[in-house]
Amino acid sequence: MTLNMNLGANSYDIILEHGAIQKASEYLNLNRKVFVITDDGVPAEYADIVCAQCKHPVKAVVAQGEDSKGFPTFEKLCRMMLENGFTRTDAVVAVGGGVVGDLAGFTAASFMRGIDFYNIPTTLLSEVDSSIGGKTAINLGGVKNIIGAFHQPKCVLIDPDVLKTLPKRQIANGLAESIKMATTFDAELFELIENKDIAENLDIIIERSLRIKKYVVEHDEKEKGLRKVLNFGHTIGHGIESYEGLHGLYHGECVALGMLPMCEGEIRERLLRVLEKAELPTKLDFDADRVFEAITHDKKLDGETLNVIYVPEIGKFEMKKTPLSDFRTVLEEVFCK
Repeated sequence: MTLNMNLGANSYDIILEHGAIQKASEYLNLNRKVFVITDDGVPAEYADIVCAQCKHPVKAVVAQGEDSKGFPTFEKLCRMMLENGFTRTDAVVAVGGGVVGDLAGFTAASFMRGIDFYNIPTTLLSEVDSSIGGKTAINLGGVKNIIGAFHQPKCVLIDPDVLKTLPKRQIANGLAESIKMATTFDAELFELIENKDIAENLDIIIERSLRIKKYVVEHDEKEKGLRKVLNFGHTIGHGIESYEGLHGLYHGECVALGMLPMCEGEIRERLLRVLEKAELPTKLDFDADRVFEAITHDKKLDGETLNVIYVPEIGKFEMKKTPLSDFRTVLEEVFCK
């Protein structure tokens, strides 16, 4: 299946196909110098399969985890491109999850003011969400994605077969982003996740999640309005991640926790049950001061208020300006009972 991200001059295809990585050269222009970036948590065979299809491959393997999304690794990658004579006619390919996609995309956006970038996501989280849309970034001073650029890929290859090597926890991590999109945009998808076998319907979940993200990006490429809805759960989630990341919580797990204070009553109860079904965390023992401090660095902060996404009904959303003091109260009510 091919979905087209319609962004005018920045349009590109999203290929959703079992076995797509084995024939990457049919979809991507690899007949040039190609910088293949992966991490040591991704099975080496995936990057090697891509390299074997490139005319002049150069491979970089970075350390797994958020620590690689910083200036030291970014500089190392840029130096490798410089030393290997990359030019504006060459390309970068990400083979990995969200960290690799963000890092490789930002490297492609920055080198020589921007060269071609392809994304081949290998985690469920990156397949359903972060691999499309053109957001690229690195972290600074413990703040996630604070240095970045919009740089759309030239093509995205999504091969569900690569998910077979993922641990169960990583599948749950990715499901958090699909649940986020279903909660805000697609009541039918939410009900599918709520009532059907998740593993048996994973292809459908991936496709419907991609269609939601595609629709949103097409209507708001640079996050001026509608695209902000995709931040549902991320304001608190990023705060938790900045503080709790050292204790091993994944991004999707933090987003799952971050969604719960942004709805209430029956909606929160349904969301709670779905998160539990997906084996995502719903409780957290945390230092409210530390998490709140991280939240105040959020890009959605406007003076003494936060721009947040609230869900009044499954499949619908509201954009709200919330005073920081009220936000702190809600945070404590949900997690500090």
